[in-house]
Amino acid sequence: MSAVLIAVMVVPLAGALAAWLSPSGPGALSTIASGTATFGLCLALVPTVAGHQGTGAVAALGGWLRVDALSMVFLIATAFLYALTAVFAVGYVAADRSAGALYRRRLYAGINLFAWAMVVAPLMDNLGLLWVAIEVTTVVSALLVAIEGTDGAIEASWKYILIASLGLGLSLLATAVIYHAGSYSLGHGYDLSYSQLLNAGPHYPTGTVRLAYLLAVLGFGTKVGLFPVHTWLPDAHSEAPTPVSALLSGSLLATSLYAILRYYQVAGRVGAGAFARDVLGGFGVATLLLGAVYLASQRDLKRLLAYSSIEHMGIVAIGVSFASPLALTGALLHVLAHAAAKGTSFFGAGSIVRKLHTKDLERIRGGVGLLPWSGPMLVGGMLGLSALPPFGTFRSELSIVAGGLSGGARANTAEEAVAAALVVLTTLGFLGLSWHLTQGLLSPGRPGPGERGEPSKLMVVAMALGLVGLVVLGVHPPAQLSGLLHGAAAELGGAR
Repeated sequence: MSAVLIAVMVVPLAGALAAWLSPSGPGALSTIASGTATFGLCLALVPTVAGHQGTGAVAALGGWLRVDALSMVFLIATAFLYALTAVFAVGYVAADRSAGALYRRRLYAGINLFAWAMVVAPLMDNLGLLWVAIEVTTVVSALLVAIEGTDGAIEASWKYILIASLGLGLSLLATAVIYHAGSYSLGHGYDLSYSQLLNAGPHYPTGTVRLAYLLAVLGFGTKVGLFPVHTWLPDAHSEAPTPVSALLSGSLLATSLYAILRYYQVAGRVGAGAFARDVLGGFGVATLLLGAVYLASQRDLKRLLAYSSIEHMGIVAIGVSFASPLALTGALLHVLAHAAAKGTSFFGAGSIVRKLHTKDLERIRGGVGLLPWSGPMLVGGMLGLSALPPFGTFRSELSIVAGGLSGGARANTAEEAVAAALVVLTTLGFLGLSWHLTQGLLSPGRPGPGERGEPSKLMVVAMALGLVGLVVLGVHPPAQLSGLLHGAAAELGGAR
């Protein structure tokens, strides 16, 4: 399995190199091949990691690479969306007759390089290298946001760079502070591997670890889209090419959240678990409130989906803060379900943009009717984002709410109040999405002349696969995946 782990790291990088050096045809094929191969390799790791009641792990390169149940969940989410996006991107570019060879090379290579950085992040068994990987995601994704060269795209990219850089500066300080905390028991010159940090955690000074955790939540939370450091997200997700928007929403936010969860584990070992949960729960409620309220006032389809991403990151944060096994399992399932739902929805938005050349919800009334396949699937993706059955988001949110009410680590009225707020705010978000869905996309009006048809078959294939994955997660997740989720929840539950 060590060779498979190394291959997971190498394949996307090879895909990026092949896409840059090849003409547009081979570059497109290499992108699909690398995305599909990466997902297949990740699936090959699941039986080993999910074995032994979800406590297995695979290491390589002298321990520098390591995947356990927690990191495997985020790795699967990224690899799955990477494979779908690779297929969609080829169709998306082919449907744009104005796209030149240089643009194609940059986009294909950039998508592969972006996916590589997000795949590498959960493979790193070191907090310092994890920070480096997330920094790489910032650089690559900022260039991809600006790739269209429009004034709006360049402005969004600069805003993203400035805010994300401030956040990553705080998270680098968090890394330094946690290293200082470890020096009390491990001495100077040790590495920041998770096993060392967790094993020596009970001997760390609690106040220092609390400071490191708070800095990590603020710093990495900038990339997650937590309130109040979310302001770059709607602009960047709206202005980026649709394949990039899908990766930003479905993978990048989750990868950054994964970094916070590693600090969450250390805080729990120190005895600061209650503090860690309170901080994450507070940010989660504020983020969910912001996302739910702003959903109702959007006029841009991609900005609507961007605020939906903010809402869902708040849901995951609240789920982790409940700390009961059921809520933790639901939160981790939500990471996977959100990746599938958001990928499907952004792909549908991309089909509408290619068909009607606009993102304005007022100008795409009845637009779904012009897309015989991707139109209904876009409706399905948005219903998935609304957490309706039989989609995976319904199963995950139901688990989070039930876990919050079951007592968990803190059976008190505050936790019950947060669970009630979660229900109210997600309902508010559902109403916002439903309003735009019924008054805009599903309205009987037709947005001008246009033939009924799809811009690209590959774009339809990517959406269909995403929707199938979302339904499978809701109806009956595979047994090994369920074991993996329970194992990852147990790893986080040890932080109590």
